[in-house]
Amino acid sequence: MSRPRSILHMFDPKLHTSPFDINMAVDAGFDVVIPYHNVKLEEVTRLVQDAIFSRSPAGVKQTGIFIGGRNIGLAMDMLEATRQAMVPPFVVSVLADPSGAFTTAAALVACVEKELKAKHNGTLEESRAVVFGGTGPVGIATGVIAALHGVDTTLVDHLNIDTALEKANRYNAMCGTEMRGTYASSDADKARLVANADLIFCAARAGVQVLHASVLADARQLKVAGDVNAVPPLGIEGIKRKHFGEPLEYATASKGSVGIGALAIGDLKYRLQQVLLRELLTSQEPVYYDFRDAFERARDLV
Repeated sequence: MSRPRSILHMFDPKLHTSPFDINMAVDAGFDVVIPYHNVKLEEVTRLVQDAIFSRSPAGVKQTGIFIGGRNIGLAMDMLEATRQAMVPPFVVSVLADPSGAFTTAAALVACVEKELKAKHNGTLEESRAVVFGGTGPVGIATGVIAALHGVDTTLVDHLNIDTALEKANRYNAMCGTEMRGTYASSDADKARLVANADLIFCAARAGVQVLHASVLADARQLKVAGDVNAVPPLGIEGIKRKHFGEPLEYATASKGSVGIGALAIGDLKYRLQQVLLRELLTSQEPVYYDFRDAFERARDLV
């Protein structure tokens, strides 16, 4: 008898499933990739049970579920709904990675942690960080990962303090963190935030330069800055896409500060997502992966 074909069911609350994620799933080795659009939370149980009850136990082992979308809170709720819908022995593995936020954030924090240790013999637990673009999916996931590992973390919205506070409070309650929220609509606001930061995570919208040279000049104790923006102008002036530990030329008041660019972070993100997708097929026991698992794998890979 031939091996059952491997199938990945991709649940997405949005109108379209990400072509990036579809390509990644195919390259990870799934024979068949099926996207589902506009999936509502209350529909997850029915979809999961349709998938698991249609295959033998051998077929179930060749079945996986991917949860996409853009809202990371909803993705976490959908991940839990898939877990609750399983009926042993009909159980499959699940990966949540909405907008690639979990794997991108995990890669960003892991890269920054590596350079913090290598260049400054520092640890996350003794660091203070600001997350620019901190109310978007990647920014929130970055802040949560950092905060869970002891970083004094502030999420920054570019316009609205109410948005920043709402996001910080919501994900603190969901994830058991103690993040703060604030806003920075001017270079003066940004300079005030970076003045005492050890780490800068830049996860702002592509094609927007968030931190200019004049702002970086006010950073007095900056050690590592990471920028996920690969679209010109890049998010942090002076960091190039391929930088991985090169000096931050404009952070003149911070001795030994270094930067990490989008391609260096993206390379780890790509490898990380491939590893997690493959593990949906190879794990002997069902797994339910979110940002926490992504960060632990990223630490190993970096």
